Parts: sequence; structure tokens; C-alpha cells
Amino acid sequence: MSTQSHRTAREGIAGLLESPVVGMAPWIIFGILSGPGRFELAVGIALAVTVLLVVAGRWSHPGSSWKLLELADLIFFTGLAIIGALADDGTLRWLETYSGEISNLALVAIAFGSMALRRPFTLAYAREQTDPSVWDTPQFLRANQVITGVWGLAFLVGALSGGYGDLVLHEPDNLWTGWVIPILALIAAVRFTLWYPETLRARARKAAGEPGPEPPGLNAMLAPLAGLLVPVGVLVLIFEDGLWWLGVALIVAGVLSGKALRADA
Repeated sequence: MSTQSHRTAREGIAGLLESPVVGMAPWIIFGILSGPGRFELAVGIALAVTVLLVVAGRWSHPGSSWKLLELADLIFFTGLAIIGALADDGTLRWLETYSGEISNLALVAIAFGSMALRRPFTLAYAREQTDPSVWDTPQFLRANQVITGVWGLAFLVGALSGGYGDLVLHEPDNLWTGWVIPILALIAAVRFTLWYPETLRARARKAAGEPGPEPPGLNAMLAPLAGLLVPVGVLVLIFEDGLWWLGVALIVAGVLSGKALRADA
């Protein structure tokens, strides 16, 4: 590979890794895959993705310091892999049932703990995308507190939803508590992470009298989320025999609300 190609590849990977969404990929993958009979698979893939991201991060940013989320990824999934390898059948069944809630609660602790220390975990990623002159401003810290808080709430929703499915319904693979609600919460957090900084930058340009597009309104963030009602409705039609009417209602609501929000945006 030529020097220019090598530099281009490094810059491309560095740009990809600058999003906290990428840093949370192992947790998201683990949360989606974990469940009865899938613990080893979920841990193995999450740990492999963690190692890949760490190696890519060190290669694309030589000499860069470790991010809080990178350390948490390595410690958590390496620990789970060791525990899973040594656990007896009873412990393994317990982990298969509750590992999703454990990972979600771990991320809740990381998110709100880092906020309490005024070092929100998204800060390290945001600094890689912004000029150093804004790093110590109250606005920059506040924006990262908000984004980190939204992620903390998303994982709290996942933990509560999974806990309800496991402890109350006794259905670890329940469509709503195990899949729809946690995944929608994560997608909402991803969408907010993309929308909020863009809105702040547009507002700053407007306040400074600089040319540029208008700040995207709340409808711009909600429109893609409303569209997700359509695939949820399809899932209900496929897996919930007695709730066909709900599936149809979700599809109709998704189409109409998505269209209305996009028009307003």
C-alpha cells in the first residue's frame, strides 16, 4: 500500500471511530444477541468487536489516550468471557437470562457516573471532531452531558424492559420487552446523537450571523423514528397472531406520522 493510500485509510478509520455510537457497538451487539442459549456467542462477538475497535483506534490515532468506553468494553467483556468459561450450568443459565440487564445497568452506571464526575464518556469522542478552542467551554461540556444522559436513559429503558420480561413475564425472548423496546430506545439515542450536535452548530452559526442552513427542528429527529413504527407493525403481524389490528395500526401510524413530520421538517 502506498503512503498516500495508507494515510487515506488511516484518516477514514479515524473518522469512523470518532462517534460514540461506534464505541458502544460491542454493548449494542451484546444486548441484541444475548439470551437463552446465546451467551457464549454474544460475549464472543462483543469481545471480538471490542478488540477490533481498540486495535483500530491505536492504529488510526498513534499515541492517543484510552477512552473510558474502550476500557469499560475490554474489562466488561473479558470478565464475562472468563466467567462464562468457568461457570457451571446453573450459573451459565442465569447469565443467559440476565446478562442483557447486567450490561445495560453497567452502561447506565458508566453514563451517569461519568456525568457526575463532569467527564461524560462522549467527551473523548467529541474532542476528536472539534477545535481544541471549544473543549473547555461550558457549552461543550453541557452538550456532552446531555448526549451522555440520553444514552444512559436509553440503556436504563433497556434494563427495565428486559427485567420486566425476565422477572414478571418470565419470557426472556418476549418480542416487546426483549427486542422492540430496547432496540427502539437505542435507535432513538443514535438519532439524537446525530441530530443534537448538528442543531447546536447551526444555532451557533446563526447567532454569529454566519451563512448556513437553518437549525434542524425536532421534527427532523422524530421523522425517522416515526418511520420505525412500520417495521414494528410488520413484526407484530408476523409474531403476534392475536394482535393483527395493532400491527395494522402501527403501520398506518408510521406511514402517516412519518410523512407529516418530514413535511414539517
